[in-house]
Amino acid sequence: MRLPLLLSTLAITLALGACGNTVEQRIGGAAVGAGTGAVVAGPVGAVVGGAAGAVSGPSVVRATRRATR
Repeated sequence: MRLPLLLSTLAITLALGACGNTVEQRIGGAAVGAGTGAVVAGPVGAVVGGAAGAVSGPSVVRATRRATR
């Protein structure tokens, strides 16, 4: 049961990562979101967190870069 979930999470991450500004920001955001979601809500949280991280990843990176300057 874990393998199909892992493969679907990976497929979603790659699909969302390819449709953005920079792929590194989206994949990094998806990975962090999926990890956080998995800790908080298990497999469902991993999928939702990965999608949310991929969508909001570039804006978070831009905000942190502005804050550190």
